[in-house]
Amino acid sequence: MKAFFVPIVLGILATPASAQSLQVIGYSGHLGEWELTATVTEQVSSRTKEYAGPVTMRHVGVCTKDGPEEKAGEMRFQISASSSQLNATFSVAGVECTYSGRLSDSYTGTMACPDREAVPLKLWVR
Repeated sequence: MKAFFVPIVLGILATPASAQSLQVIGYSGHLGEWELTATVTEQVSSRTKEYAGPVTMRHVGVCTKDGPEEKAGEMRFQISASSSQLNATFSVAGVECTYSGRLSDSYTGTMACPDREAVPLKLWVR
């Protein structure tokens, strides 16, 4: 009887836990004119705790004409618990940008895109 239950228990222990989802919101630009929203899922196969998912950036500044401009893409990031650092890669409208932010009341840092000036980006992760 014992021999029957051992493989079942080992199989349950080896089954990966369900991936955790997080909500990400943020504001980018010198005046916070771009709103960022994402729902990301933990990538359980990676060695580090990495999250990825679709991201939407929406222009919410007062200079919008014909409604807010919206861009969709992909977000990937890692959070370092030891240094309270979040490092991310955004791929939006065919452009890949990088971000590095430190945790205070939010993750505060700059987003750098090729051939453009780096812009401030604040992120909240829940």
